[in-house]
Amino acid sequence: MKQEEIYDHFEQLADKLNITILEGRGDFEGGFCTLNGDRFVVLNRGRPLEQRLRVLAISFGDLDLEQQYIMPILRKFIDSNFTN
Repeated sequence: MKQEEIYDHFEQLADKLNITILEGRGDFEGGFCTLNGDRFVVLNRGRPLEQRLRVLAISFGDLDLEQQYIMPILRKFIDSNFTN
């Protein structure tokens, strides 16, 4: 599966979980955060897509997704990046 397709699957998962993915530029790595009860994953647009996908995997890996259907390829991607 191409990186762009994995990113699309992360966007769909974020929509299902009411998580907003924000992309910006700056001197930061990115990650999961909560502000006033709203949940966000912040990504640095200046980083390569591979790094942004890793941030997404780590961010979603921190959540309890056991009861949530996730495409097997995306679950495998999250698991492989989250445990590293």
